[in-house]
Amino acid sequence: MLIGEYIHSLDDKNRVALPAKFRKELGKTVVVAPGLDNCLALFTPKEWQKVSNKLSESSMLQADNRSFSRFMFGQAIEAETDALGRILIPDFLKTRAGLKNKIVLIGVQNRVEIWNEQAWVEYKQVVEKQADALAEKLGSAGVL
Repeated sequence: MLIGEYIHSLDDKNRVALPAKFRKELGKTVVVAPGLDNCLALFTPKEWQKVSNKLSESSMLQADNRSFSRFMFGQAIEAETDALGRILIPDFLKTRAGLKNKIVLIGVQNRVEIWNEQAWVEYKQVVEKQADALAEKLGSAGVL
């Protein structure tokens, strides 16, 4: 399971070193895709296949399904981890997520999210204030 929060730097060639714990679980090849809330998401090929299977089950006759599939698959790339445990973030994904020098990598169960550091700090502050209410909603839905 991917968990934890790590602050790293994006180098001048758009490479980021994955935390050692994440490297071990992600393996040599990852899929980098646009995430929700203006972050990027890293998946193992196996987890990406699960996402792909779920989305392919949705009807292509519905505009929302087509649009979301285009959003996810049209911007996704495969990236190889180099000998130093770094992956290359293409310019178009870097721009989409607003990544600067300082970034945050967050383990979220089956994926790693990459956030602009300031955007993550602001997002986390909002969610922390809502944590009790969110837990209540999830409890009512039988999740917790």
